[in-house]
Amino acid sequence: MAHTQRIPVIAGVLLAAGGGRRLGGRPKALLNHRGHPLVEHAARVLRDGGCGPVHVVLGAAAEDVRARADLAGSEVTVNADWEEGMGSSLRAGLGALEGSGADAALVLLVDQPGIGAEAVARVRSAYRSRATIAAASYAGERGHPVLFGADRWADIAAGAVGDQGARAYLRAHRDAITLVECSDVAEAYDIDTAADLTRLE
Repeated sequence: MAHTQRIPVIAGVLLAAGGGRRLGGRPKALLNHRGHPLVEHAARVLRDGGCGPVHVVLGAAAEDVRARADLAGSEVTVNADWEEGMGSSLRAGLGALEGSGADAALVLLVDQPGIGAEAVARVRSAYRSRATIAAASYAGERGHPVLFGADRWADIAAGAVGDQGARAYLRAHRDAITLVECSDVAEAYDIDTAADLTRLE
């Protein structure tokens, strides 16, 4: 009997809850990029990179974002505690995947439009087991997106506080991370301040 290997389910998790404090309170999810809200662009990047299902974590101006962005085909989770920082959004995103059967979560930040589907696909392809941790690297420096095998979600969520996200967990498990060089296909800049808005197209 031929043994058919199950194709792993790599869910995309888009963290898009931030209020854009340094942008004068403009939610990053709604910044315009190539004629669409940033959140719409980033959700498509995850899908085009081979992730599915795609979960979008909203927070600031969540109702506005739902009204103005086309998130059809994505699951939406609203993080009521978004002002606590990125950690709460990561917990919400991983929590939404509990019981979904996903083998890993690939996490992307909404404010990094220089990261496209090619980088997502590369990091996604580093999946080996539910214990995998993989991250894009840029000239050897760890960045996003980051892939977390499902066996690690509970520990990551437990340590995701404030604006830390998974940073402390990644530091503690540095030796387990597969780094995937992406500087030839992506740029890891953030849209954080008014000066950064010039990078949007």
